[in-house]
Amino acid sequence: MRMPMIHDTAIIEKGAELDDGVEIGAYAIISATARIGTGCRIAAHAQLCGKVEVGPGSCIGHAAVIGGDPQDLDFDNKCESGVRIGSNNNLREHVTIHRSASEQGWTSIGNDNFLMAGSHLGHDVTIGNDNIIANNCLLAGHVSVGDKTFLGGGSGFHQFIHLGELCMTQGNSAISKDIPPYCVASSLNRLVGLNVIGLRRAGLSAETRAELKHAYRGAFRGKLPLRAAVAELQNEEWGPCARLFLQALGNPSRKGVCFPKSG
Repeated sequence: MRMPMIHDTAIIEKGAELDDGVEIGAYAIISATARIGTGCRIAAHAQLCGKVEVGPGSCIGHAAVIGGDPQDLDFDNKCESGVRIGSNNNLREHVTIHRSASEQGWTSIGNDNFLMAGSHLGHDVTIGNDNIIANNCLLAGHVSVGDKTFLGGGSGFHQFIHLGELCMTQGNSAISKDIPPYCVASSLNRLVGLNVIGLRRAGLSAETRAELKHAYRGAFRGKLPLRAAVAELQNEEWGPCARLFLQALGNPSRKGVCFPKSG
């Protein structure tokens, strides 16, 4: 067992729960309702505000602010909500994550995610596992992110959209519609194809990749409108990845889905 290591200048409010091996840097501020798991490192000047749970092995970078109030003009700061962060996450310097705008709600991050410097998660964002969110990415409220995505630096994401598993965005993209799983998006809501390299690196078989290519071409390159094309494709036999891709196209969020240039 290794006792927490807390810098003399850090402010730890009474009631905060710190597990074994936690390190708290200079001038960090930890609220009374924060819970920090085993082996976490909280860097200098970081702030954990209100109800924040941090899973084992996670790192919170210099001057990060976790659990701040939502940027919502209708928000009542008497609302009880929080931020829940899973295990082995790396949140770099100046990352900001806002708590949920709903009573007893959570802004939620899974495990093994890497949020680079200056990235922002708005209220009620939900992040899966093994994602890389590059510098200065901005995710508005209620954005949902799957697993193993890569979001390019400086990209902005509008509220209430879904970013599917293993998708990727070019840096400085502006996205206000869903990105289907396994796809690459760029510019303004523009699909540029499948994330071929990412699929290979993730270990998807050649057969699965070929199925996804067939489903992508059938959905976007045929003569039918998207809804009709997807309905027709769903009558075929598909593996789990292609089924997930078609389900995302057939049941998008209320914002709709990104299209290729010819769409």
